[in-house]
Amino acid sequence: MGSKGDLNRQRIVEAADELFYHQGYNQTSFSDIAQAADLSRGNFYYYFKSKDDILSAVIASRRSRLSEQLEAWSDPATEPREALRCFVQVMLDNRGEVLRYGCPVGSLTQDLSKTQRKLQAEAIALFEVLREWLVAQMSRLEVADPEAMAMHMLAVCQGITLLGSVYADPVFMAREAERLEAWIESL
Repeated sequence: MGSKGDLNRQRIVEAADELFYHQGYNQTSFSDIAQAADLSRGNFYYYFKSKDDILSAVIASRRSRLSEQLEAWSDPATEPREALRCFVQVMLDNRGEVLRYGCPVGSLTQDLSKTQRKLQAEAIALFEVLREWLVAQMSRLEVADPEAMAMHMLAVCQGITLLGSVYADPVFMAREAERLEAWIESL
């Protein structure tokens, strides 16, 4: 595929990513994606044969971006508590979107759990990227049971984003993020 083809494919993936986050996977149609990517539906099928193929590309794109972001915070010179605070800060930096749509990873995984269990397994890989990174940071801190501590932090973050979204409450999110940061300092 040439550079124009690569650009069109990328436009489709970006449009689908946003629509899956804002509307949900099951509520997003091929037509929605084609319109958002500004491509004809016929041209669209040249790049992707099914919505499941698009989802796989969206997950791969999210995974790549997520890995790059986590890698940037994993510089050996960066103290692990600082890396963990960066993780929490992203939630706050994106609070407008989070309050409206929830966590992009959590909401996609939850959406797929209802009707698309096979696809959900692909999306869970995004949580695995987060979990593995958190385990690495907890290990650097030499905490007892880094796996359990990483899952605890992931669970707390998911709870904050879920309840922040349910109640559309930025004050709640800020207060809970502050508590999470105090917990990080205590490690």
